[in-house]
Amino acid sequence: MHNFLLLALLVLVAAPCYSMADISLTRQLELRHLLKHDCGSCHGMSLKGGLGPALTEDVLMKKPRQMLLATILEGRPGTPMPPWKTFLTTEEANWLLDVLLQGQSDVL
Repeated sequence: MHNFLLLALLVLVAAPCYSMADISLTRQLELRHLLKHDCGSCHGMSLKGGLGPALTEDVLMKKPRQMLLATILEGRPGTPMPPWKTFLTTEEANWLLDVLLQGQSDVL
């Protein structure tokens, strides 16, 4: 039983890791366009803040990943942040989050 629990814990820890290879190059370009134009319209074109908070690496790394993912997919009721789950898969939302957390949002 102990080995099973250890294995389950390892799977849970590794689960949030998504590589850029999981998303096609065409979709990566579409997601970067979405990040720059759709997210940038509220979070600032450089993602340093605007109507919405900054989406910079230093700000985001202080927040729990699951909270950030839920915000992307479910939005934030009572704020202008819309849910993106009809446009993004969980894998794509994780990919976008990885881009932001790695400070690569300006790389095309």
